[in-house]
Amino acid sequence: MTLGEKLRYLREVEGALRGLDRELSQAELARLVQSEQGKGISQSYLSQIESGARPHLTNSTRMLLARFFKVHPGYLVDDPEGFQNELLSDLGAVEDKLDLYLVSGAERFARDAELHHALLTVAKHKDSRMCLILLGTILENQGLAERLIEVLKAPVAPAPKSKRR
Repeated sequence: MTLGEKLRYLREVEGALRGLDRELSQAELARLVQSEQGKGISQSYLSQIESGARPHLTNSTRMLLARFFKVHPGYLVDDPEGFQNELLSDLGAVEDKLDLYLVSGAERFARDAELHHALLTVAKHKDSRMCLILLGTILENQGLAERLIEVLKAPVAPAPKSKRR
């Protein structure tokens, strides 16, 4: 997230915190900073920051905005390239790679509708790794896959109608 995106986000949050049903405008932010912090920042300076025309804040402006928004001054910089807020475990990364692999495989077998559907279904499952491990376990039990297919593909008989008296 860029500094400009963070500043727009903070204006949005601040507007909600102040009971507005909208974000603070840049002009409102400039007025509030002046009245609450005793130091000024211009609306045009805020606009330059948000548009990216001015990529960095001066240290004094960073400290002023950090105090106003009650955030750590280190938040008010561009995030490094590739930075992510959420924690990713190694297992999550494996799961993501597996899902991409399955989707790619589904595309390669697009002419086989059943296989295409099966690969996409596994990829969309919240735990595709577990699905493949389960499939491996089923296949290790001789005859189980065939019996499961038979049961799962069997036509469902209509429920008997209840007789009214």
